[in-house]
Amino acid sequence: MSELRTIGFTVPESLGGSDAERRRGLRQMRTLASGLLVLAAIVYALTYGEAGGLGYVNAGAEAAMVGALADWFAVTAIFKHPLGLPIPHTALIPKRKDALGVSLQEFVTDNFLNEAVVRERVESARISLRIGSWIADPTHARRLVDIGSRILRDGLSRISDDDVAAIVREVIVPRLKSEELSPAAGQALGEIVRDGAHHGLVDIGVEELHRWLLENQETVEGMVADRAPWWTPHWVDDKISTRLYRETLSWVDDVRADPEHRVRQSLDEFLVQLSDDLQHDPATQARAEALKERILSQPQVVDVAVALWSGLRHALLDSLDESAGMLRTRLVAILCETGERIVSEPELQARLDRMASDTAAFVVTNYGSEIATVISETVNRWDGKEASRRIELHVGRDLQFIRINGTVVGALAGVTIHAFSHLL
Repeated sequence: MSELRTIGFTVPESLGGSDAERRRGLRQMRTLASGLLVLAAIVYALTYGEAGGLGYVNAGAEAAMVGALADWFAVTAIFKHPLGLPIPHTALIPKRKDALGVSLQEFVTDNFLNEAVVRERVESARISLRIGSWIADPTHARRLVDIGSRILRDGLSRISDDDVAAIVREVIVPRLKSEELSPAAGQALGEIVRDGAHHGLVDIGVEELHRWLLENQETVEGMVADRAPWWTPHWVDDKISTRLYRETLSWVDDVRADPEHRVRQSLDEFLVQLSDDLQHDPATQARAEALKERILSQPQVVDVAVALWSGLRHALLDSLDESAGMLRTRLVAILCETGERIVSEPELQARLDRMASDTAAFVVTNYGSEIATVISETVNRWDGKEASRRIELHVGRDLQFIRINGTVVGALAGVTIHAFSHLL
């Protein structure tokens, strides 16, 4: 690496982007500071031994050189040994870069990765309103759905049926066999019955049974007639089968129309009892576990799981491929509706902002120190010279103002002291 060298500073030339801009700025300010020192030296040489007004100029130039050299030494000592001399307390960064990294890590942890600071910052940012406004735009929502669809499609395409079969066979089935599911199933069933969540399923079953009976009268009557004794007349069989069909249809229609029908109540009572038995009755639990074991031991379980997964995967892939299909169109509409709701409901915004604030606070409280260790670990990986070059590149330009100010202040101080000397 070729390098540009001036008094006490080394800056790599082969830098790109913003680093190149910093290098140019550092070089310009360094040249200006060194130029002022050279100018002070020339003025001092030209006015040496002069009296009167030139004596003031000479005194100012002399003090300017002293100030410039002193500040050059101070600035240079931060990054390296001035003139290569191993003077104590110089080359501070190369020698103490590890301690500097730890101090910087602690500073960031205490002042930035702090729960109160993070909460205030997240809440004042009004993240939910920004996100809501962004996704409420159909163009943004569509872009988000397009990106998500590509990611999901790539992920689904990489999952083979063999992988799913292996997971079901080697992970899911053994885990289900080893776990006692009866108490959990009983508790879940109890919650379902208590909330009445099964009523919809019962309604669907009764409705489908009623529809099937209406569409299959001949089948039902034929089944009844086939079970009749051989010695009964056919006209008797027909009357009995027709009467049984009508009674069955009427009974199913009553169950379908009456939410408080005794059949429904009996079913609820049975499910409540089954829920209690699954949780507390050892005999019922044993039967349930034996049934679970028999089902899971069937080789078809894996095939059924893979078939279900394969069907679902292909359906999703087909839907994701259609940019104007129902799935993607519906997702765009949902995102837009969600964004509009967030924008129009301040209470929802506040709730979401609190959630974001709580999440950020949890992260920094529990993992802030670990996150900040990236600072010390990164600095530790640098060697001394590399750390010095990097830090100098970022702050060296501003430090050149110290040299410039030292030159100017030194000159003013020299003139002032010279004037006082004459007055005294």
